[in-house]
Amino acid sequence: MALRLLYLIVLRVFGWIVLLTRSQASKDMEILVLRHQLSVLRRQVGAPRPSWADRAILSALARLLPRHGRHRLFVTPRTLLRWHADLVKRRWPYPGRAPGRPPIRRTIRALVLQMAGENPTWGYRRIAGEVAGPGRKVSPATVWAILRKAGIDPAPRRGDQTWAQFLKAQASGILAADFFHVETITLARPYCFAVVEHASRRVHVLGVTANPTST
Repeated sequence: MALRLLYLIVLRVFGWIVLLTRSQASKDMEILVLRHQLSVLRRQVGAPRPSWADRAILSALARLLPRHGRHRLFVTPRTLLRWHADLVKRRWPYPGRAPGRPPIRRTIRALVLQMAGENPTWGYRRIAGEVAGPGRKVSPATVWAILRKAGIDPAPRRGDQTWAQFLKAQASGILAADFFHVETITLARPYCFAVVEHASRRVHVLGVTANPTST
């Protein structure tokens, strides 16, 4: 199947090379005939079904057209972006892996809730330190998420200060880090490391690289 699609693409490319040797008047006349044929087909065909090779060729040629000429395509720019997303999925397959972070084990969840119930004055950081042990690695953020989902305050009230007041007072010193990637039109995958200031919501990009594991 892949060889057949590659053959179709190569055949189209050779056809374009031959087209360069023709006169301008001959090519203009063929463009008029093709445009008329396209208008007839649009009136008769409801939803065309292009092959993978057709999608690749249309996506590559659409970038060379001026903006005012792209409305003559039988597909919208949103469709071209969807084709690109499908191509990225083919390029980066991850079979057997669900999207997002792996689920929290039930034993860890039960242990966290047990400690929170037996020690109501403990905060999520204290519980994370107690839960972590041989063979168990639990981050404070995971414990915080477990408690919040169960309707338990991750940071019990100490004195007259509530958890919301504590976050508001410490917002200027809290940073949230995130590591993400994007897919380009050439199937390259740059990785970006960014930090967000909680107080100002300002995002700082600390670095972008194509090889995050290199030294």
